[in-house]
Amino acid sequence: MSKVLEGKVAVVTGSGQGIGRACAIAFAAQGAKVVTNNRKPGVSPASMVTEEQINKLPDDKREWYRKGFADVAGDAETTAKAIRDMGGEATPVFADITKPEDANRLIQAAIDTYGRIDILCNVAGGFGFSDIEDITDEMWFRVTTVKPQGYFFTMRAAIPHMRKQKSGRIILCTSGAFGGGPLKQAAYSTANAGVLGLAYAAAGELRADGITVNCFAPGALTRATYELEAARVTHDKGILVKGRDFISADDTPGPEYVSPFVVYLASGKSEPISGAVFFVTGNRVAMYGRLAPEKFIIKEANEPWEFEELAAKVESDFLPGYKSFVDL
Repeated sequence: MSKVLEGKVAVVTGSGQGIGRACAIAFAAQGAKVVTNNRKPGVSPASMVTEEQINKLPDDKREWYRKGFADVAGDAETTAKAIRDMGGEATPVFADITKPEDANRLIQAAIDTYGRIDILCNVAGGFGFSDIEDITDEMWFRVTTVKPQGYFFTMRAAIPHMRKQKSGRIILCTSGAFGGGPLKQAAYSTANAGVLGLAYAAAGELRADGITVNCFAPGALTRATYELEAARVTHDKGILVKGRDFISADDTPGPEYVSPFVVYLASGKSEPISGAVFFVTGNRVAMYGRLAPEKFIIKEANEPWEFEELAAKVESDFLPGYKSFVDL
């Protein structure tokens, strides 16, 4: 049986560990040559919890955190080695995609090494949570410059090569956080909503050149999962929106459950699909609907609304049956 990505070249950002690593390995298993990537060699420290917070954890929880964090850690070289050890081809490139010159260098490495780029899978991400008024400049820029900014820089570098080939698969990792969620994570929600806007715009523009652009929002056990669990216990103000909670690490499937669908999006089978967003966790895949108007109110006379008239129309046409998503 032939491999579905045989002869293809893939660049996977954020593939040192977690979901990016699982995708890179899955691409290679299906025959792709893979350029793996993260910012720099070695295991990056935790970004959402401090060592002081980790030390505040109960002994059993602290041991669980340190072991879990270590088990899922890695970098572009360790992922490339895992691919080579299974008989595949992989080249690690350490580059910070938030910097245009690094993003250009990453894509050029695929061209120089393998002669083409067929798949760009952006999985890199930055995380952070805080009450909105406490979000620091550092946190805001750390989170929002990866998504969508870094994704845009890599796409801008890859698209000319894909246009020449008249083919390409661009796959962007977003998060269900684009619609808010149970965590105090306004920066992260903003970043992931930006990914959707980028994908929708690019999908329309690139369709005629045979290039598809799709998003997946994963739910999987990663390094961030361990940090979230630690923060839930130790964060001074708490990280949860009042009355809400999120799935525990013990109930979260591994990233190997996400990668098969990402392989599908990278394959020729997915050619009819572009501008779509999917939620993937465990063995469940859900397709999101596009944002679109649900109801309209129209004033027949060709003149602006009067306030009382407009307010009455909103109350009669929009409010019956309405419930804010934040109250659900």
